[in-house]
Amino acid sequence: MPSKYRPQIFGWFGDLDKGPHSLPLHDDRLIYANDNYCAFIRQDHNDQIFYTCIYFVGIILGIILIVGFPFCIFGFNDSKIGDKLTIVGIIGFITCCFVLYLAIPEFYQNAFSRLGNPIIFNRKTGKVYVNESYFFNFKILRHPKVFLQPKKRRIQEYDWNDMHGVIIHNFSRNALISTVLMVCEPGTHQVIDHVMLDPAQPGAGSFHVWCWINSFMVNYESANIDDGEYKTDEEAKFKEDMIEGEGWPEWMVEAFNATSLEELAAIKHKYNIKQ
Repeated sequence: MPSKYRPQIFGWFGDLDKGPHSLPLHDDRLIYANDNYCAFIRQDHNDQIFYTCIYFVGIILGIILIVGFPFCIFGFNDSKIGDKLTIVGIIGFITCCFVLYLAIPEFYQNAFSRLGNPIIFNRKTGKVYVNESYFFNFKILRHPKVFLQPKKRRIQEYDWNDMHGVIIHNFSRNALISTVLMVCEPGTHQVIDHVMLDPAQPGAGSFHVWCWINSFMVNYESANIDDGEYKTDEEAKFKEDMIEGEGWPEWMVEAFNATSLEELAAIKHKYNIKQ
């Protein structure tokens, strides 16, 4: 059965149900949590370095092949073998251009992502905050100008009630799955945005993060807020290491700890933020 969220995301494997879960968290992506909010990183530092190198090598090879294929197209057109090489050259040139079109955003995403791209969940206000690489936006068709903006960031506040989890499959032999948050129009299944929650994990690993966050948002007992890399009483150190200097707006950092929608509204009014 296909996803109920439209448009359906490429690689869809299954929709996830919201609600408290008894599964404990077996993952080191939780970096901090207190009674108001929690923060998960979405990119492991070692994975980030690995994929940056992989995509960099792929881009260099793609550029070399793009430069080389025209020799097949124009350099051997005086024989039957030359005609075949011309066809191969044209197909190869088009394929390499398409691969580069997809690989460059992946390289940018890994090379310019900062400190694992934390995602913040406030359970008192039901708000979710992201500050992430522009290329987390899941778009296939991109305007060429975005390739000239590798450090562009998306900083956004979302409503948890409008975010719904789905699992996508990467179709590799390693059977890696990722959890994506589908941002929908309020009260509908019409998708208006995507947010990566937990990328590329084997088996049910990604499901544990989804379960923990759902339990946290409803204050369920299985969500132990002291499971993070930074302990609950280390908020100042967490913000100093992971938040300061990363482009988070002042009002948003203050809103992490808002304990009600009224308090959040007062924070936004203080900083002249439109509701």
